[in-house]
Amino acid sequence: MMRTKTWTGSMGILLMLAGLVVTAVAGSLPALSPAGKDRCPVCGMFVAKYPDWVAQVRFRDQETVFFDGVKDFFKYYFGMTTYHPARSTDDVAAVYVTDYYTMQPIDATGAIFVVGSDIYGPMGRELIPFASRADAQTFMQDHRGRQMLGFAAVTPELVNSLD
Repeated sequence: MMRTKTWTGSMGILLMLAGLVVTAVAGSLPALSPAGKDRCPVCGMFVAKYPDWVAQVRFRDQETVFFDGVKDFFKYYFGMTTYHPARSTDDVAAVYVTDYYTMQPIDATGAIFVVGSDIYGPMGRELIPFASRADAQTFMQDHRGRQMLGFAAVTPELVNSLD
């Protein structure tokens, strides 16, 4: 049991450091909009059909991968060796999610995510992103959210529990 906690703690530190690296270069590659042909690499859905939920990973070489929601974005981010074996989080230049209230792309590493609300995304239960803690708190009160988390606090276990 102690070993699991150590691994989880180490994983959290690594993800936090990866987030810091992504944040440092996020301004160099702006968020993009998906084209009609762009499909989520996790579920296969056409992303442009769900503009209110778009998330994206921008790689240093400017390749962009789009997702139909934050949950699939995190599945990809945590499982990049499965979904995109030629890539790693070291290749990531920027990550974006769509703020629930403003519908604008925001830096995922600075977002506040609400978990356990009564709002569902295209793939069911979802992490709902906000640029500000105040907006996340308002949403939690209005939509029975259970928890607010920063980027580094989101874990693969949490993401998988939403399925």
